[in-house]
Amino acid sequence: MKFLLSGVIVTLGLLPLSVQAQPQSFDTQVARMVEALRLAAPKTGSANDGYYSEWQVKPATLTSWSKFCLKKEVSPTEFENNPQLARQVISCVTQRELKGQLEATNNNETQAVLGTACWWMTGKYKGCDSGFSADYVKKVLGYYQKPSK
Repeated sequence: MKFLLSGVIVTLGLLPLSVQAQPQSFDTQVARMVEALRLAAPKTGSANDGYYSEWQVKPATLTSWSKFCLKKEVSPTEFENNPQLARQVISCVTQRELKGQLEATNNNETQAVLGTACWWMTGKYKGCDSGFSADYVKKVLGYYQKPSK
């Protein structure tokens, strides 16, 4: 009985540690990924580069994403001029893709971020092992892993 009671006390004493060690929420992961994608977006230096918002989204991509997320088409101009709308669409798509990659990688967060970033750049989850796409994916991962201020 004495050992049982000691075990309960030790277990209860460790309970706060296990609560603290739990992984971050999925919403936090999505928010970090959205921000990492924004920070890593290629800077073209041209206002009329054919990409829209701080995330540098192509018009054709924007059409399908806005239909999926908002159930309506959003114009590139509206997307460009409304940062809140842009973040809403980007968050929606990122949530879908990151969730899929977390499932595909058995909840390996690093691999999920790499796969999502690769998809973001190329439309494929794998194959960003060299060149510009590899640099981009590493940059996204670096921003994702950097503690927020």
